[in-house]
Amino acid sequence: MKQDDPRRWWALAALALGVLTVALDSTIVNVALPTLARELDASTSELQWIANAFNLVFAAALMPAGMLGDRFGRKRLLLGALALFGLASLACALATTAGQLIAARALLGLGGAALMPLSMAVLPQLFSERERPKAISTWVAATAIALPLGPILGGVLLDSFAWGSIFLINVPVVLGALVAIVLFVPESHGDRGARIDVAGIVLSAAGLALLTYGAIEAGERGWGDGAVLAELLGGAALLALFAGWQRRLERQPGGHPLVDLALLRSPRYLWSTVLATLVSFALFGLLFVTPQYFAIVEDSDALGTGLRLLPVIGGLMVGSRLSGRLLRRVGAKLMIAAGFALMGGGFVAGATTSIESGYGFAAAWIAIVGLGLGCALPTAMDAALGELSSERAGAGSALIQAARQVGGTLGVALLGTVLASRYGGIGDGPAAFVEGMQTLLWISAGVAAAGLVLALAAMPRGAPSGEPAQSAHGAPA
Repeated sequence: MKQDDPRRWWALAALALGVLTVALDSTIVNVALPTLARELDASTSELQWIANAFNLVFAAALMPAGMLGDRFGRKRLLLGALALFGLASLACALATTAGQLIAARALLGLGGAALMPLSMAVLPQLFSERERPKAISTWVAATAIALPLGPILGGVLLDSFAWGSIFLINVPVVLGALVAIVLFVPESHGDRGARIDVAGIVLSAAGLALLTYGAIEAGERGWGDGAVLAELLGGAALLALFAGWQRRLERQPGGHPLVDLALLRSPRYLWSTVLATLVSFALFGLLFVTPQYFAIVEDSDALGTGLRLLPVIGGLMVGSRLSGRLLRRVGAKLMIAAGFALMGGGFVAGATTSIESGYGFAAAWIAIVGLGLGCALPTAMDAALGELSSERAGAGSALIQAARQVGGTLGVALLGTVLASRYGGIGDGPAAFVEGMQTLLWISAGVAAAGLVLALAAMPRGAPSGEPAQSAHGAPA
């Protein structure tokens, strides 16, 4: 398909449907946990695994999925991932025990891990450099809209149908995306003769899974817990071994590392990925605290909470459109910096929340944060994507997604710990929760300020070079 073919927009719609389904599944299940505890007689531990099985497998499989897409064909793997996601959704809906549901959720994570990076990796094949920011903004919006839509849709389905409906809703969406990708998305791939880096796959998957699990457990058991520290240090050690192994392969003639480290020597790719990770850290923290604020302080149910989150999405969509229009005038550096400035301003305003503030005030500051997200996140991801060659687009996109996943998970764990230090539970009352939220939002404002400084100090000026960084052997990164 040529980059002026009008069918490219249908292809983008298909890809957006796919990532929307993945993002929905990561939010909608939280609404259903009380129902699942009752219907499946699930213990607290089983409920945690129902929620976390998806996240752990998703984190572990991101890097291998990107590389396999480069090796065997991105469209082919996208279709396989969508089919797996649809079948796993059906298995979730038909589960009769908590163990069956946990296993099916793990399969959902596996399918999602291929869908996210590969759906982003094919965008440069479909869109010119001029149109790519708009396509990335649409892709980001599709993932973001699931954040309020998950609780809204989950609440409606659970009120009207059996609990399995929250998974069955994925099936028709998956079928539509499958047909559209078959018709409108062209095949693309990298070097089909490249060796598969098995050791890199094992080390990266184990390291990311252990680091993610440690961060999840830290939110439950505290950062000083011995097992949590062992998990975090073990994950970091495995990732350090992974980096060393990649450097060794890079130096070998004919070596094909899972991640070509030449990417990290590209300042635009490196700092765009770091900045996108900081955005995810702040975003996941925001989405951790605001639903609780609406429930605890404003006494909102799941449906009402989802509706109250809509200003974040409205702000993000406006910010995405603004960034798409202004990017070529002001450049990625200033656009990302402006996004972090808006996010910081919104967080500072939110940190002044009192028990009497009301929803109008909350809607205003979360909309400002959303506006900043819309300016910063699509721009950073587009800048990183612009540095990838067609040979390694899948692996490079997967690295961006893996960094964002770890950043978001750590954001929830770290900021959740801050909140828990002030608010221990319902018995502490709404005023204690507001005090904890104020501290959390001041920290988020600090993260946004750090992102602003990094964007101005480290992000290169101008447009992408258009020439991928060269590896140690002269091959495109």
